[in-house]
Amino acid sequence: MNKERYNKLSKEILDASIQVHKEMGPGLLESVYEMCLQKEMGLRGIKTEQQVFLPLHYRGYELNKDFRIDLLIEKEIIIEIKAVEVLLPVHEAQIISYLKLADKRLGFLINFNVPLLKNGFKRFVNGF
Repeated sequence: MNKERYNKLSKEILDASIQVHKEMGPGLLESVYEMCLQKEMGLRGIKTEQQVFLPLHYRGYELNKDFRIDLLIEKEIIIEIKAVEVLLPVHEAQIISYLKLADKRLGFLINFNVPLLKNGFKRFVNGF
């Protein structure tokens, strides 16, 4: 995927997230926002997978530990959804780890439990 495509999808993700936040407001469960955002992306014609398993590999071995990516956009962009009072460093570490483990270049950490969504929207890059 080229940089232009990443930027176009990034804009769509932000716009779709704002739409979901306007429609649903803060204070709901993460799973609600996840379902709504997946639907919103689908309405925009963007392929989105929900709860994608991410296996843990170590030195060529697959270990008995699976992670789950909340949303995977066009098989390239990871979205981790939160509905918390405050984003903590552990939340940022989670999205950074997912990017590395999945070998993806771009991810978003979105906290819907904020009055203004732009304050809960963070972009993460892995070697971009």
